[in-house]
Amino acid sequence: MTTPPPADPARARQARRTLMLIAAAVMAPVALSYFFYYFVPRSTHTNYGELLPTAPLPELAGATIDGRAFRAADLRGKWAILVPAGGACDATCGETLYATRQARTMQGKDMDRLVRAWIVTDQAIPAPERLAEHPGLVVARVPAADVAKLPGGGNAVLLVDPLGNQVLAWPRPPDPKALAKDLARVLKASRIG
Repeated sequence: MTTPPPADPARARQARRTLMLIAAAVMAPVALSYFFYYFVPRSTHTNYGELLPTAPLPELAGATIDGRAFRAADLRGKWAILVPAGGACDATCGETLYATRQARTMQGKDMDRLVRAWIVTDQAIPAPERLAEHPGLVVARVPAADVAKLPGGGNAVLLVDPLGNQVLAWPRPPDPKALAKDLARVLKASRIG
């Protein structure tokens, strides 16, 4: 029986180094994933609008611009986008109404699940040209004191669910694409309305 030749220490170190590199290559992705999961902060929200605490929308009552009685409860059964603004509708109001119209249109087949309402907070009469730009828009005059009870004190665009609960508040004027993205998420997640 012959004895094997003595092992070359340089080759043994090289083989051990190669084995360690292979082990490191296999373990690195796992170690990095744990590091990023536990130590790198993540964004806590993905929505554009501010998520409101689940609560019924404060009661809004008034009259439509053609004189019929209006209550916010009349909008139940559909997702409602409320835009509180004065009847003269300044540039910010015009941009806000445009953004809500575009965001609703971007919902495609789900756009019929949404209704938009302009809540007029003063005695100014909305311009016929402005109303013509927004077919299907519910326009109602509500006392400013009632509107002040809304989240944001009436200075935000609100989303109300079909059950009458406040859901989201967006700044005025909102970004139409970000608003549409929020609406798409809500409509996809919800089967009501």
